[in-house]
Formats: sequence, structure tokens, C-alpha cells
Amino acid sequence: MTAWRIRDIHADDLDGILHLYEQQRSSGVTPVYALPEVLTSAREDVAVVATTQDGQIIGACVGRVAHNQAWVVFHAVTPERRSQGIGSQMLRAVEQRLADNGANVLSALVPAEEVPTHAFRNAGYTEKKQLRYFERRVPVQRAEAKNLAELGGRILPRDLWDAVGGMRREKDLLEKRLVMPLAQPELAEQYGVAPPRAVVLFGPPGTGKTTFAKAIASRLDWAFVEIFPSRLAADPAGLAGALRETFQRIDELEHAVVLIDEVEEIASHRRGDPPSPLQGVTNELLKIIPAFRERPDRLLVCATNFIRSLDSAFLRHGRFDYVIPIGLPDADARSSIWERFVPASSAGTVDLASLVAASEGFTPADIEFAARRASQSALEAAVASADAAAGPTTADYLEAVGATRATVSAEVVAEFAEDIESLARL
Repeated sequence: MTAWRIRDIHADDLDGILHLYEQQRSSGVTPVYALPEVLTSAREDVAVVATTQDGQIIGACVGRVAHNQAWVVFHAVTPERRSQGIGSQMLRAVEQRLADNGANVLSALVPAEEVPTHAFRNAGYTEKKQLRYFERRVPVQRAEAKNLAELGGRILPRDLWDAVGGMRREKDLLEKRLVMPLAQPELAEQYGVAPPRAVVLFGPPGTGKTTFAKAIASRLDWAFVEIFPSRLAADPAGLAGALRETFQRIDELEHAVVLIDEVEEIASHRRGDPPSPLQGVTNELLKIIPAFRERPDRLLVCATNFIRSLDSAFLRHGRFDYVIPIGLPDADARSSIWERFVPASSAGTVDLASLVAASEGFTPADIEFAARRASQSALEAAVASADAAAGPTTADYLEAVGATRATVSAEVVAEFAEDIESLARL
């Protein structure tokens, strides 16, 4: 199949939309909206088309806004191009344009006949029971967008959760404890489950705590805001004042996952007399968390590499619902990570099991470094010799693994196991 791209509709694309409309009808599917209505919206409202490199139209999506409600009035992809992600990408492109026009709910009615609907699900729409009706709320409405941008926050791609390779134990725990009650609050309430408001993720450096926080936001389709204490320290109001102001602005967001990475920088043990300069910051954070917990549809994730250094009052019950360990990737996770970095030219010849065994004790970042090192070495060898392999070999990867120093030492691994026993709260 040739490559394709998505662009805004041009005036001379209407014939292509007409062809797609007639193609649907000839296949036994009756479009919900009449052809004149579709063509009018294509000219006057919002529309995108998917085209091949030579300009052939292979898909179209048309939408329009009525007050704050937007409707997808036409969506079609040529049959031979389905299951390539074109339909989902067109929906996302139209969503962006409709949101800019003030829409905060996107809806779609599809014909009662059997038609492909996976594109709507992949784009975040949910099906209403007993109706062929799909609806998606715009994650950040126009009034919130400026505030979110000034906070340095963003809406993350929806596929980050699936992109976390392996780590099944951690993903299963986070799915059950965090994502499920937050995504289905009515069901949680039915069973007497209080959706979590704040959690701590702890573990050795480089094990993916930040990645998991982003994946949770992606899974929930909530805004993601990361707070960097080192950046707030430069604020004229001081670190404590900047922290307070930041959370006041976060309070204006409708849904949000908030990450404080390396939280030990502002929540370490308070000790000594006179108090340290950071004691006021720790006190401020301890006051912020209860107020944060009072609002629904938000989750605070505090990540730390050194949980032992956190103030004892910081971790007590009532502030954090769970204290969850994130350890080194297991064999399945390492396999998934290696698969991500081994190029297609080598995928069928590299002994993945050997790489998994050799990289035991590596963090995801360690594996990525070793993989890129092997690829670079193989590239240099290919340039220097006409007889070089078509891509990195098992030997290239094993040599790179042997030359890569693991980030996490055996002592840190042992301390992590002790921390799980004494501090984890699952």
C-alpha cells in the first residue's frame, strides 16, 4: 500500500466525497445524513480528507458545530484502506478543528447496518447502549486551554498505555487501583470504592515512574501537568509560594493528572534547629494535598527514587491512597523493550531471548542505550565494509550490553526490596 496523508478539504475535493458517499450506498449502507447536507457541511463547516501521494482521495470526515455540540456528519474510508488507522486519524484531525470552534462534546450517528466503528473507539468515542451513537468529550475546553498551556501541561496521545512494554504486574495493579475507579466513578460508588486522589510511585532511578504517570493520564484522557520543583524555585514568590499558586491554577482544570517527580526535593525529612530552608516548602505541600483531595476528577502522582528520605508525615494514611513500587523490568518487559528498538531488518535474525537474559538488571533506559549503541556500531561497520550485515546482529547487541553499565546497583535493588516490605501500600 502507498503512503497517505490527511489535510483540510479543498474546493475540488467534493467529487471525491461524492464518490465515497455513493460507495457507501452501493455497499448497502445508508448514510445518516443526506448528500446535500454532507456537501454543504464540507464546504461551510469542518472537513478533512485522506489522500494518497498522487492525490487520490481514500477517506473523508466532515463535522459541524451547533453551539457547544459538534456532530460528525460523514465519515468514510475506502474498503481496501480500512484497518490502517486512517479513520481514527481523520476523527482526531476534525476534533481539533471543531474544538477550536468552541465544541466540548463530539457526537456521531452511524447507520444501523453493520459498518466499521473501530475508528470511533480508537479516537476515544464511547458507544451508547441500544443506540448507534458515539460521543467524545473534548479533554480540554477552550477556556482551559490557555491555563493548561501556561502550566506547561498537555493532552497526551491515547496510545501511551499500550506503548508501555511488558510490566504486566505493575500495569495490572495501576489499572485496577487507579484507572478503573477514576474512569468509572459511578460503578466505583456502587461498590463503595472511593476513587484515589493521590498516590506515590517509588523505585530505583530509570524504572519508568514518569512513563507510568503519563500513561495513566493517557489512559484516562485527562490533562497531564508535571511540576518541576527546580523550576519553581526561581519564582519571585519563592518555592512555597510558586507551589501554592501552581496548584491554585491546576484547580481550574476539569480533569488532570499532576506529577511531582523527584518529590524528595521538597518533601524530605524535616529535622534540625533552626529549620532548613525547605521546611516551609514541605509544610506548604502537606497543606496542599488535603485541599487537592477534595476535588474529584484529578489525581496527584508523587514519584521518588529515594522513598526513605521522605518526611514521615508525608506518607501517612489520609494523604496518599496507595504507595506503589515500580521495579526493574521483568523478562517479558525486557523482551517488549528490545522489540521496540530492534529494527525490522534484524527482527527475524536477532536472538531476542539472549538479549533478554543478558540485560537482566537493566532499566528501560539502559536497554535503550545498549540498543542504540549496537545500532550505531553496526551502521559504522556497514559503512566501512561492503560485506557487513544488513542490520545489527545478536553479537552487536550482546557486545553493547556488555559495554553498558547498569544504572541500578545490586545494593539499590536490595534496598528497594526492603522498602517494598516496609513502605508499600497496595
